[in-house]
Amino acid sequence: MTRKTGLILTGGGARAAYQVGVLKAVSELLGHPRDNPFPILCGTSAGAINAAALAIHAGDFTEGVRHLVGVWEGFHCSDVYRSDWPGILRAGRRWLSALMLMNRANPISLLDNTPLRELVARTMDFEKVQANIDRGVLYAVAVTASGYTSGQSVTFYQGGSGLEDWERFQRVGASTTLSVDLLLASSALPFIFPAVKVHREFFGDGSMRQIAPISPALHLGAERVLVVGSGRQSQEPARIRSTLYPSLAQIAGHALNSIFLDSLAVDIERLQRINKTLQCVAPDKAAEFGLKLRPIDVFILQPSQPLERIASRHVQHFPRPVRFVLRGIGAMNRNGSNLASYLLFEAPFTRALIDLGHADTMARGEEMLAFLRRGA
Repeated sequence: MTRKTGLILTGGGARAAYQVGVLKAVSELLGHPRDNPFPILCGTSAGAINAAALAIHAGDFTEGVRHLVGVWEGFHCSDVYRSDWPGILRAGRRWLSALMLMNRANPISLLDNTPLRELVARTMDFEKVQANIDRGVLYAVAVTASGYTSGQSVTFYQGGSGLEDWERFQRVGASTTLSVDLLLASSALPFIFPAVKVHREFFGDGSMRQIAPISPALHLGAERVLVVGSGRQSQEPARIRSTLYPSLAQIAGHALNSIFLDSLAVDIERLQRINKTLQCVAPDKAAEFGLKLRPIDVFILQPSQPLERIASRHVQHFPRPVRFVLRGIGAMNRNGSNLASYLLFEAPFTRALIDLGHADTMARGEEMLAFLRRGA
């Protein structure tokens, strides 16, 4: 019997280009197949947009990957947010006005991501998602967003019959139909992009308060998962002496890393620990004690190089108005490059990440093929 394989694409703004390189390599390793190897697709933040694109092209996996490569290789900041002087100055005036209490309106966001909304609406035909589910080439697709009022991590999913909503501590799953608003909500970087109202609540980036990033795929029936991260976790980070107070960009980058990287590392560690525990427990004993746990075959791919260092080599490609703002908060130097790596939607940087994702996957090509074939 075929075991359902889930693909989990995490968040990270422009860092999500790395995922596209991984998918490009997977397509090549499998011989450019039409059949979709990932019937369950789960994405958060920018990963939600990539997952939605694959869901729309689930009838031809290779064509879906080609579409993503074409978009990400040709990216410019202006495709994602207003990066011209009028757009930057308008956002700056709004924030300055609020900070000086000249008006009582809350600042909406640092950047205006109207171009991203237009890009998603123009290039994604969401009606194809249900058609692919009905054809059996896709089982379920899910995107996760964070509710600003409830504080809950909500996974919005669209899938086949037999799926049920779930509710756990601070996280729920809700059946719905994929839409532009859901993708914009899931990818609304805190403070940077505006929150999006879905039904009765405003939602922001799904990586916030997402304490179990792998969980949605398991709730949707995945028995094995490929997890593609957007950052490298160090077991023993170096302690570096510093005499300078951290810049605003350095603090913001540190906060974004905490949002996008830490919960995934903890969830992976938890899953691996459960797998090891189940190896030591006989199935009849597990049933006797009512342990409703099952081992999950997991394959994890994360960048082999720090993406912020790659970003520091490409920050000059930011549009001039954006460079002006980022220089003022310290994001144009190496210490602030973490923040830059989330916002640098420019082709030289995204192509570098695609190449890295492709190379990292090919370096583990035999492992990847073995993992994918175990589900057949």
